[in-house]
Amino acid sequence: MTVLCLVEPDATAGAGLADASLRALALAGRLAESGGESLAAALAGEPTPDQLAALGSAGVTDVHAITSPRLSGYAPAAFGRSIAGLLPVAAPAAIIAAATDHGSEVMAHLGAIIGLDLVANCVEATWSDAGGCALVRYRWAGSLLEDAVLDTSPALLTVATDAPGSAPTVAAGGAPKVHQFEPELADSDLLAEATESAVGGGAVSLATARVVVGGGRGVGGPEGFAPLEELADLLGGVVGVSRVVTSQGWRPHRQQVGQTGTKIAPELYLACGISGAIQHMAGCQAAKHLVAINTDPDAPIMSRADYAVIGDLSQIIPALVAAIRARS
Repeated sequence: MTVLCLVEPDATAGAGLADASLRALALAGRLAESGGESLAAALAGEPTPDQLAALGSAGVTDVHAITSPRLSGYAPAAFGRSIAGLLPVAAPAAIIAAATDHGSEVMAHLGAIIGLDLVANCVEATWSDAGGCALVRYRWAGSLLEDAVLDTSPALLTVATDAPGSAPTVAAGGAPKVHQFEPELADSDLLAEATESAVGGGAVSLATARVVVGGGRGVGGPEGFAPLEELADLLGGVVGVSRVVTSQGWRPHRQQVGQTGTKIAPELYLACGISGAIQHMAGCQAAKHLVAINTDPDAPIMSRADYAVIGDLSQIIPALVAAIRARS
């Protein structure tokens, strides 16, 4: 038996694997180790040398490269169908993906296709003595942890993007073996095929970005995001927003950080003009470093920040941009 992990490319580096996928691989490796199983991976297209190196370091022994002339873009139903078709070949005891937008959507389609429940936002998983999959997962926007046992085969899990990334204790092997897999797809699987446009930091996902520059009501309006976009580009990050910004129609919902938006776990979250309501903090509590800029020293986010800057965004952000450009 094996544990199969779906992995995504790192849009920032262009050749490696997304940080969220590395965390999913770490959990998948620990699950495989607990049951004495092998670890396999699946990805869309041919793996690059950097991806193979990362997979080998994670302990992956087999890589299933899903290729088809009909898959020219991101088609979630088609990828879900592809994984379903891969089951007889890979014979996985569990299928795991990062809880990114793509990972969650593909796994939801897979669960619907094969008729099994999907457990989301896991941070740990091991095989129990009774044979089920013992899980720890986030509930209530990460405010508590739930212990549960999933008794289905294969187990379908997504891994929280800020889950612990420690690898299993078994030493990784050499380069994994690549297996080509061309799925059988119906026209109905390709009815929805998405393309993504660059919004602020290129094609980097908000959920996996290492730097997020957030903007709230204090930005003042749609035009106030131009300096934040410039700063995010310089830092290799993306722009995120608070709920009120999307409610006002200033920015699209896909950029919202929070309980009803995207949970982020960047190395740096620079929150500009955001008060820090509890729903927003639920989405950014996994940030490694939080810097808040606000004119209100009593804003809730200021007491949660590692560094708090009291001042006018219209002066502080241009000064930051100028200082970064001067050093580049």
